[in-house]
Amino acid sequence: MSSVLRDTPFSVLDRSRTREGREVPEALRDTVAFAREAESLGYRRFWVAEHHSVPGVAGSAPTVLAAALAAATSRIRIGTGGVMLPNHRPLVVAEQFGVLESLYPGRIDMGLGRSVGFTDGIRKALGADREEAERFGARLAELLGYFTGTQSAHPQVHAWPAEGLRPSPFLLATGRGAGLAAEYGLPLVIGAVRGEDAMLRAVDGYRAAFRPSPWAAAPYVVLSGTVAVAQDGDRARALLVSEAWSTAYSRTHGAFPPLAPREAVAARRMTPRERERFDEAMTGHLYGSPEDVAKALESLLVRSAADEFLVTTSTYSRAELLASYRLLAGLLR
Repeated sequence: MSSVLRDTPFSVLDRSRTREGREVPEALRDTVAFAREAESLGYRRFWVAEHHSVPGVAGSAPTVLAAALAAATSRIRIGTGGVMLPNHRPLVVAEQFGVLESLYPGRIDMGLGRSVGFTDGIRKALGADREEAERFGARLAELLGYFTGTQSAHPQVHAWPAEGLRPSPFLLATGRGAGLAAEYGLPLVIGAVRGEDAMLRAVDGYRAAFRPSPWAAAPYVVLSGTVAVAQDGDRARALLVSEAWSTAYSRTHGAFPPLAPREAVAARRMTPRERERFDEAMTGHLYGSPEDVAKALESLLVRSAADEFLVTTSTYSRAELLASYRLLAGLLR
């Protein structure tokens, strides 16, 4: 097996996707079981995401879910991909991660993003308008300062038990994310395949502008993306159908639905606009037989010189999902 794959850590991001015909709480229990499986397969990290008022995603409270995941596992790093800082006060986020790091020292990752709610109604309910994303840099500085004891926004305020602790922060690259990661000396998480040229430019700029910090002495790049592995290309491509349809539906109807069986998606008479969005959503992923995926991943990792890969695959069938992750893990040994 390629030394590039063998030497590159792979991790998992699970969004607790809901599925047609199943109760929403099942998705969260599935995520806990998935984390145990990922640990047994040798993945480095297991992250969960933040989504609000989205029917297709049960993961609305990532720090709460992270606590359950850390309790259910023993070695794998647990974190968020990510907590959307515009939705929260930095003090509260620092306190939450301080509790997590206190309970599970050396295992907690603090992945942070700057996205706001999906719709005007959600943003209003969260008290976070679009302008909150523009204040992300100040919020980030305040949050990090609560851990180092150097925050100046509220000099008399301390975040206990966070102060002095060091959960590992990561910044998700959306908008100005790569530049902010370099400015604050944080590891960078960036989409791997779609718009690869732009991704490579952002990574190069991040490395060139990186400032060493108490959080990281050198740049650290995590590529993220969908990877589907099956016995052949057709079967692997079929794993993408359910998620692609949810994405297409959200872009044409304004709501992100639960995953549907691919047979139901195939039987659906899509409108021309739905078909266009669906075809778009089926592109920009790594999929195929184990041999084909190994070659594609090795090429991407060499081109980007990435330090790690974060896999974000979703399917309707959990059995097929786990089989894909097992095949991928087999490529890394």
